[in-house]
Amino acid sequence: MTTKDQASVAALDEEYQAAVARNDATTMERILARGFVLVNGSGKVFTKEDLLAEARSGRIVYERQDDSQRTVRVWGDTAVVTALLWAKGREDGTPFEYWCWFSDTYVRFPDGWKYAFAQSATHLSKAP
Repeated sequence: MTTKDQASVAALDEEYQAAVARNDATTMERILARGFVLVNGSGKVFTKEDLLAEARSGRIVYERQDDSQRTVRVWGDTAVVTALLWAKGREDGTPFEYWCWFSDTYVRFPDGWKYAFAQSATHLSKAP
């Protein structure tokens, strides 16, 4: 595990979270790996295309999309980021606010690190 790899993956994950908060599909597309999958706390599966379409739709407007307690672990060409997410905003005009733990898996490809897989826990109605 190298500090350089940990820093690179942490910066990329921060960039991704900021892109989600802005519905910046261009940045999200660059960071997400081909074949990306997200499994949320209720078991629903989302693909890269699903996330990009959602960002482009503008249905969700974030006031907050902040993570804390971030830990980055690297094993060779695989890295896992674990953090607590606080999300607040509106979805189709309806307010939401929740916290959830997530794990993001990054894989090093010849052209650099890509976000390949994510799993988020059940949404919590208050910070743990």
